[in-house]
Amino acid sequence: MLIAEDQHLIRGALVALLSLEDDIEVVAELERGDKVLETAEATRPDVAVLDIDMPGLDGLAVAARLHERLPGCRTIILTGLSQPGNRLRALRAHVRGFIVKDAPAETLAAGIRRVAAGQRVIDPELVGVALDTGESPLTGREADVLREAATGIRTDEIGTRLSLSPATVRNYLSSAISKIGAHNRIDAIRIAREAGWL
Repeated sequence: MLIAEDQHLIRGALVALLSLEDDIEVVAELERGDKVLETAEATRPDVAVLDIDMPGLDGLAVAARLHERLPGCRTIILTGLSQPGNRLRALRAHVRGFIVKDAPAETLAAGIRRVAAGQRVIDPELVGVALDTGESPLTGREADVLREAATGIRTDEIGTRLSLSPATVRNYLSSAISKIGAHNRIDAIRIAREAGWL
């Protein structure tokens, strides 16, 4: 299996705990999402355990690319309860399992075995929270504009990056703020991130 987790302490603990399992071999450990595909192609793991938030490329984008290039490598996402919208995105990326980060080590090891055997591992509480949150109300372009706004750049710079006029950028921001029920763009970014829509 391959582990991709940007927090050194967590990654090290996962590798140490899983190395104690007789039937699980960690063939690679990474801290960046943009290095996973290349490493997976070289090591050919049966299972990839991915954190969602990693530098370079997030775990959900990595899962989708792994499914396209290495369909035999099944993915498990390490997650928390705070971003339910990510679960819906993960299912679309063909993720086979979700395991909460504070689960016991035995839960992760059992989940890896089940996913390697072709089963799904999804905590019912995570699915319930994801269904309660639902789909993103944002269009793709509204989400793009909010992502750019989250970097702190000005409206005209967002327009330049996305090939939009400043007036169109303001319209997308206004629409996103309204749809999410936010007070302003900062509030909209926070709400959308917490829901896993960005």
